[in-house]
Amino acid sequence: MGKALDGVKILDMTHVQSGPSCTQILAWLGADVLKLEAPSGDITRRQLRDVPDADSLYFTMLNSNKKSITLNLKEERGKEIFVDLVKRSDVLVENFGPGTIERLGFTWEKLNALNPKLIFASIKGFGEGPYTNFKAYEVVAQAMGGSMATTGFEDGPPTATGAQIGDSGTGIHTVAAILAALYQRTETGRGQRVAVAMQHSVLNLCRVKLRDQQRLATGPLTEYPNEDFGDDVPRSGNASGGGQPGWAVKCAPGGPNDYVYVIIQPQGWAPITRLMGLPELAEDPEWSTPEARLNKLAKVFQLVEEWTSQHGKWEVLAKLNAENVPCGPILSTGELIEDESLVSNEMIVTVDHPVRGPFKTVGCPLKLSDSPVDVERSPLLGEHNDEIYRQVLGLPEDELVSLKANGVI
Repeated sequence: MGKALDGVKILDMTHVQSGPSCTQILAWLGADVLKLEAPSGDITRRQLRDVPDADSLYFTMLNSNKKSITLNLKEERGKEIFVDLVKRSDVLVENFGPGTIERLGFTWEKLNALNPKLIFASIKGFGEGPYTNFKAYEVVAQAMGGSMATTGFEDGPPTATGAQIGDSGTGIHTVAAILAALYQRTETGRGQRVAVAMQHSVLNLCRVKLRDQQRLATGPLTEYPNEDFGDDVPRSGNASGGGQPGWAVKCAPGGPNDYVYVIIQPQGWAPITRLMGLPELAEDPEWSTPEARLNKLAKVFQLVEEWTSQHGKWEVLAKLNAENVPCGPILSTGELIEDESLVSNEMIVTVDHPVRGPFKTVGCPLKLSDSPVDVERSPLLGEHNDEIYRQVLGLPEDELVSLKANGVI
């Protein structure tokens, strides 16, 4: 069976996480992704190594289904070869620091002249303006995109989220932009410039907090558990941030992840009171309506926790689901990597690597009925040099030997 992006050629000049997370999705969808690395390789091949002299999990988990070639763009012959690669590509993706690729002599104008159908996608920390040249990392993007200011507890410091919304979140935004540009090209025949900023992507994921920022003009945010409100949306712990109150409540035996997140919808209150052994609260006007409970949510979830703390989280999950109450156990990383449902849905997959051996990785979250994904291992550094340079570009064997000897590849 064919793949959604069969025939689409991606020249991948990305490194670390934001860019590789984007091009990995494109590779999973069937694109021919050629990862272009400096002869020293993507820095993450060596970062956080757990197996000596093997590519790290950091690298292998972000570069599945790709091919790797090495090329030194600081060498004149390297630039000439790069031009040939650009001419045969549909999409070029890069996430260098601001101005890096331009300093190598490849502005958008030059790339567009070389290949008018090329889609040139860049991931940067920030958009045009006073932050343009700032360095950006995952948590910097979270800090400047609205996430940290609104994550954590009211009496605690701003907190980063464990989800990599700055890096991988930007990567998936870039996937959407590239696919849109490819679709538009079918009508116009032209490529275009695509730019995605990490700060902008985080802000997009924090849009509900800007919703609440504007609602502050009319008074306190009643669905928040906070007692005091200033000029900005406060950190509100584990409050759901939506129209239905929710909280993470403790379960037995009281370990660090023995919690269930419970959401109390209006129709869910009566069954919860029965489970707690307090059915009278379903009729008591002091408790029976969402409005009556709103000013005492801390007490509401304290009562729920008094019940849940007597049971394990899986038992609580079963009992609440039997009553159609929205909830979810807090799953640790250890539980996730062994979860039977995630394995059966190919979200946790085992991949064999020629150096490090078998390892587990995250599978493709996008499920297309006509474009199934087989997660393949990441490439070794320069593994496809011979295939691309000899078979695709037609370089003779003696030149390849010379290029390697001179540090061009």
